[in-house]
Amino acid sequence: MKSITTRRTIRQYSTKEVSDELLNRLLAEAERTPTMGNLQLYSIVITRDAGMKKKLAPAHFNQPMVEGAPVVLTVCADFRRTTLWAERRKAQPGYDNFLSFINAATDALLYAQTFCNIAEEEGLGTCFLGTTVYMPLQIIDILQLPRLVMPIATITMGWPDENPALSDRLPLAAMIHQETYQDYTPERIDAFYQEKEALPENQHFVEINHKETLAQIFTDIRYTRKDNEAMSDGLLAALRQQGFLGEGR
Repeated sequence: MKSITTRRTIRQYSTKEVSDELLNRLLAEAERTPTMGNLQLYSIVITRDAGMKKKLAPAHFNQPMVEGAPVVLTVCADFRRTTLWAERRKAQPGYDNFLSFINAATDALLYAQTFCNIAEEEGLGTCFLGTTVYMPLQIIDILQLPRLVMPIATITMGWPDENPALSDRLPLAAMIHQETYQDYTPERIDAFYQEKEALPENQHFVEINHKETLAQIFTDIRYTRKDNEAMSDGLLAALRQQGFLGEGR
């Protein structure tokens, strides 16, 4: 079994096929993931067609692995299936609200993580795309997602054609709080981020972007306030359109 401590995000894939048999087995095994009320509030859209990948790529900022991977999976928060089931069984569903979206999104993310883990145990490579919630309206349109279905995560998958270095991680102490949340002092912040900031590749990144600190790379370039606010508006518009804010088409 492949250890989680050595997992790598894979963005370059070989031309070797990922069979339907293997993919379906992994998707089925991932169904054993935890789920709220045993409702399995998720759906997965499988994209193999090159034309469809080309359509999806702009919604993921044209990251090359979207078109380069043999398989692209869009994992959706899905309360539509449960709602239609309830309506056909003389029940009155009440899932067109934000709490239901959070529950379905949690289910979807848990499923996505479980799937990645077992796929990587098979020797496959995966890349989790957080861009899915940046421009969801485009993905909704391309994949023809109906009301109460919302894209949450995208996974590109294939057989690895690279062996990248392990990404750095913060020390465990940076995340752990005993009994109650212990707020971060300036001294603790310095201690927790010192190693990350000292990495040669991160120092080089700061230098070539003409910044003073690594934090400025994230605030000024990668995840700016302007972009965050604009994409938040888009996310809220998508949730409203898909009926998770008490409205819908």
